[in-house]
Amino acid sequence: MTFFNSDNERLAREVISRYPRARSAAIPLLHLAQEQEGWVTPAAMVQIAELTGSTPAEVLGTASFYEMFKFHPVGKYVVNVCTNVSCQLLGGEELLEHAEASLGVRAGGTSQDGLFTLEDVECVAACTEAPCFTVNYRYFHRATTGSFDEVVADIRAGRSPIHHGAAGDDGELPEHGTLGRVRQHIPDDRRAGVEAPEDVVGAPLWLAADRAGEG
Repeated sequence: MTFFNSDNERLAREVISRYPRARSAAIPLLHLAQEQEGWVTPAAMVQIAELTGSTPAEVLGTASFYEMFKFHPVGKYVVNVCTNVSCQLLGGEELLEHAEASLGVRAGGTSQDGLFTLEDVECVAACTEAPCFTVNYRYFHRATTGSFDEVVADIRAGRSPIHHGAAGDDGELPEHGTLGRVRQHIPDDRRAGVEAPEDVVGAPLWLAADRAGEG
């Protein structure tokens, strides 16, 4: 079954070539599928299984362990509001309630215009900057209801909300599914570790280098 477009199928095969076993590429291929469609479709899991020599059930079993992979259509922008302890103590629950009222959906739902999916999430590892919310996994720290509204207004107006304090990115806010702006490419002469373990003979290269240094 073909899910990936021609460019992404070519990229998928390049990603697979980096690993000694094709099924080790399942997670990066899942990210690639989600980037293409915005969520991981059944057709995507079938093709990933074919490319990696596994089954769709195994692909689903791997993907379903991770919160970031979605198995149904979501909004163009996925808003995660943290309500774990640090954020909760500093207003995370109130921020979530405000987000529900502002976007017109309960946590877990998608706005009628298809623009936003709102989620109530566990710790997002920004406890010192609580309360925190993310939009497509770009962080907005020390959030208030006012700063939340400003971010939403920017998105609705087609402006980047990054200037409101999103950490880890200084460009336009990408649509859901895009994790990074720079596509990794490893030249053939720079690859390492793509030999199957059972085919390796002798000590690992790093150990041989250490021993040589000791001499």
